[in-house]
Amino acid sequence: MIARQVFRAAQPLRSQYRRYATEQTSGGSSTLLYAGAATLLAGGGYYFFSQSDNAAKVKDAAKTAEVKAKQAIGSATGKSAFTGGDQGFIGLKLESVENINHNTKKFRFSLPEDDQVSGLHVASALLTKFKGPEMEKPAIRPYTPVSDESDKGFLDLLVKKYNGGAMSTHIHDMVPGQQLQFKGPIPKFAWSANKHDHIALIAGGTGITPMYQLARAICDNPEDKTKITLVFANVSEADILLKKEFEHLENTYPQRFRAFYVLDKAPKEWKGNTGYITKDLLKTVLPESKSENIKIFVCGPPPMYKAISGVKKSPSDQGELDGSILEQLGYSKDQVYKF
Repeated sequence: MIARQVFRAAQPLRSQYRRYATEQTSGGSSTLLYAGAATLLAGGGYYFFSQSDNAAKVKDAAKTAEVKAKQAIGSATGKSAFTGGDQGFIGLKLESVENINHNTKKFRFSLPEDDQVSGLHVASALLTKFKGPEMEKPAIRPYTPVSDESDKGFLDLLVKKYNGGAMSTHIHDMVPGQQLQFKGPIPKFAWSANKHDHIALIAGGTGITPMYQLARAICDNPEDKTKITLVFANVSEADILLKKEFEHLENTYPQRFRAFYVLDKAPKEWKGNTGYITKDLLKTVLPESKSENIKIFVCGPPPMYKAISGVKKSPSDQGELDGSILEQLGYSKDQVYKF
């Protein structure tokens, strides 16, 4: 007899939330909170599902994943819009714009040819370039597309508009038909199936895009058994980007993926906890530092890096953990990667 699906709303943190859907537990949800950065962070919630009642969905998802895997394999020998090396910037035409929330939009850009893939691998990003008439130097900013690497003919950017942000303001002012300059791919962390047994993704704001790229690629690969714990911090519930996509991963891959959401300004109906990230809270939800094959990924604003993992010195220098929470919990520099 197929058991009923379990859906639990957010509850206070408990140590058993290290467990996944395949393990026996009486727990509900949990929250991860981020300490130190007043601009972000506070309570969140984790939804726990059992897989049995989702058998049909999981089966369908597996078929979809298999198709995507085959497409990705095929794209490796197919046409790639971006080849790196000495290839210069390429102008891509804006195809459509979708409003996501009060300050974030999704922009779809057409690749030069309909049968091309972007050429990005996991994990990598693209550089964008724009120079206004009164600018002495062009603005150059990296973005991680949220479209699948196997998608043909287009790529999608999720862009939050920042006050004083030259690139984000320019992109938000664009209308379909206009072009933006792109270059890449810019390699970040080279992922291969089962490279680590368990990874944790700690993100703030738009730092979620490389995390989504990594989580999606792992979950879509039926050969990859890596477990994923996501910690995502935002100001308000409306600021939780890609929430539907992550809920899909939670529902479809309950044995492999779990998410904790963090809010600074939580509404009254918010079921999760609020407060700051402490060493004890991270110790509860992250994989043990003594585990042999884990990796912690961090991406967010500078105050978040400083508190959680220590700042990143440069693209080629990850920097030290510098007394950060992760160092206090016993994680080594080799166990942490800063996007």
